[in-house]
Amino acid sequence: MNIALLAHDEKKELMVQFCIAYCGILAGHSLCSTSNMGTLIAEATGLNLKMYLNSAQGGSQQIGARIAYDEIDLVIFLCGASGNESCDDVNEIARLCDRSTIPFASNIATAEVLIQGLKRGDFDWRDIINPKN
Repeated sequence: MNIALLAHDEKKELMVQFCIAYCGILAGHSLCSTSNMGTLIAEATGLNLKMYLNSAQGGSQQIGARIAYDEIDLVIFLCGASGNESCDDVNEIARLCDRSTIPFASNIATAEVLIQGLKRGDFDWRDIINPKN
């Protein structure tokens, strides 16, 4: 599975903790993120991630393009609640996921449900839609 991991600034540490907790599951998949988030995850977990530009330079849009082309199978985008950051990127990613039937989590509770489903194989149907060969 191709998994995108994103987080607003106030949720970056939570995303790192999430990735540490579920490193064993995530290690079996292809991961991508923006450069800032990806660097934090890689340093804390040793996971290999494909990194795009940072969010300010268009990294979220690069990941959005991969979603639009159905190249991503699952998205976890932990959103800040403070309103300090624009929700436009989250709304666009969520809209693209809805259009392409890609599982999407915007908070830690839903992220944990998705990661447990991933572990059980609940998303294997994505391999039919998005074959890796």
